[in-house]
Amino acid sequence: MKKILALFLTFILFATTALAETVVFNTKTYKYHKVWCQWANRCTVNCIKIDKKEAIKRGGIPCKVCGG
Repeated sequence: MKKILALFLTFILFATTALAETVVFNTKTYKYHKVWCQWANRCTVNCIKIDKKEAIKRGGIPCKVCGG
């Protein structure tokens, strides 16, 4: 029973961590990119790393290359 409970808690922890996706958000253009995107790597001035939900909440538009 303890093993099942430990497995369940591990799954819950992993699932909640996987849902929080970090993106690179451009505060000037409102576009957001996945961290590995070529355009995220080029963005140095107006970009911040935030949660994807927060980027959408701020009116963010997904990148056409990586899909945000």
